[in-house]
Amino acid sequence: MSFCLGLMLWGAAGASCLSTVAAEPVPDDKCLECHADQDLTATTEDGRERSLYVDASVLAASSHSTNTCSACHADIAWEHPDDQVKPKPVRCEACHERQALSYGLSVHGQAAESGDPAAPGCRDCHHHHDVLPSTDPRSRLHFSRQAATCGDCHPTEAEDVAGSVHGKAAAQGVREAPTCTDCHMEHSIQALRGAPGEQVAEQVCSKCHASERLNTKFGLPADRVKTFFESYHGLAIQGGSATAANCASCHGYHRILPSTDPESSVHPAHLVTTCGQCHPGISEQFALGRVHLKGVPEGNLGEQVNWWVRRIYLLLIFGVVGALSLHNLLSLMRSALLARGTRGPTVMRMDRHQRAQHFILLSTFILLALSGFALKYPDTWVAWLFANDENVRRWVHRGAGVVLIALGVWHLVYIALFREGRRLVRDLWFRKRDVTDIVLNLRYLTGHRSERPRFGRFGYVEKFEYWAVVWGTVIMGVTGLAIWLKVDVTQFLPRWVVEVATTIHYYEAILACLAIVVWHFYHVIFAPGTYPMNWAWWDGRVSEEWHKEEHPLEHVAEAPPKAADVDRARGEGI
Repeated sequence: MSFCLGLMLWGAAGASCLSTVAAEPVPDDKCLECHADQDLTATTEDGRERSLYVDASVLAASSHSTNTCSACHADIAWEHPDDQVKPKPVRCEACHERQALSYGLSVHGQAAESGDPAAPGCRDCHHHHDVLPSTDPRSRLHFSRQAATCGDCHPTEAEDVAGSVHGKAAAQGVREAPTCTDCHMEHSIQALRGAPGEQVAEQVCSKCHASERLNTKFGLPADRVKTFFESYHGLAIQGGSATAANCASCHGYHRILPSTDPESSVHPAHLVTTCGQCHPGISEQFALGRVHLKGVPEGNLGEQVNWWVRRIYLLLIFGVVGALSLHNLLSLMRSALLARGTRGPTVMRMDRHQRAQHFILLSTFILLALSGFALKYPDTWVAWLFANDENVRRWVHRGAGVVLIALGVWHLVYIALFREGRRLVRDLWFRKRDVTDIVLNLRYLTGHRSERPRFGRFGYVEKFEYWAVVWGTVIMGVTGLAIWLKVDVTQFLPRWVVEVATTIHYYEAILACLAIVVWHFYHVIFAPGTYPMNWAWWDGRVSEEWHKEEHPLEHVAEAPPKAADVDRARGEGI
């Protein structure tokens, strides 16, 4: 019994040793005993003879020089090739996972996934043992050799690229010349023929032709992308059209040539044919129309006429609309002044202190809104108001912000130390009655009630406005300071806090501006009975008639008793 047990243990130990030996990787020198032979070949399944020769010096100079043979060919056993086991394909994804994932999403990877035997894999582009970085001139993927490498599978396209302005530039050593992967991507290769026009124009051609650096360096027109998107074709593409012409529709996909080249598809001699692909039956006059809109005349009579017509209409639009706006503004101001002069007996609505605070608030709000949106949208007309200077916009915005914060601090002092300030907050505080007033007023506005609710000194409209200003000032002040002092803030808070503050600052600004236009302007300018203006912001006074109509409870409480009422009260012994 003990003998059998010992024999079993000895056998297990031996098997373990053999397993350990078998698991050891095969050293490179053993591989090269056979693969250093230049005449070593093998016959593939389709009957072709394939060389199995490995040049050790080439491998040593490659990007994989530090790899061993078994690092890539991990399935090769010591018994190879006598074991008659066919080596498995190298799994590049074991080391290049991200690249393999991108390849899987490409047209090549999808073809391979579908079982296409001709689908190119890693070695078709990077080759075998002589893999080199794309920056090495000897690499198959160097910009000067890339078209030839892709031409192994796409010979017609490679020939077209070689004859194009891009291919010629690459052959001359111009590194900025676009190569196959610049347009089709590196590993996630995309088929662009038939791709959405917006993808071709925005994601491919614009990468170079919208670059100020490249346009300046090579003397290319700086407005090609901009003027295309302003044209009918560009606008249609941005609108989602799947049939509108894109860059490749006119200039071609691979054999791209300048318009001065007689073989170019956009040469004047070929425009009828090129444009006729989408516009059959066109004349030569039609084909001579500009696709890229011009900003300045270039000698062509039609362009000069179009340029002058555009300028004349711009002057006409701004002149006429400006004159009409000025006329209406004068009419509004005249009507407001006449209404102010004929409003009869008045009631004090805002004292001098409150009017001063309101004036500073409206001034800083306007400055903050204009300078803030000028900072957000520096290419718009709003930026022109600040001399198109980022420093001016920034410091005007910050200065107005500091004034607004200071005003907020002073308002706190006002409501804490001044009797009228304390009364103001008491009257503006929300009460249960406000909920009832909202319901009753909505019923009145929708025709379900014949009488309006009776408001005191401040109704829910004024209360909403006041507390919205308080809320907005706090939010904009805190987030604005966080953005301004981001270096100091991130000493003790994470960077994402500043990003969130920026988002809040932007959307709170939009909310505040819309609230002013939609809510405040309506109630102080456009509301019936108020139009053309509530003058309380200027002299603090409103008409007694308006006050009695809009705030009847306050009007009754503050109105002095009439003499007849006093006599009657005395006669009744009151």
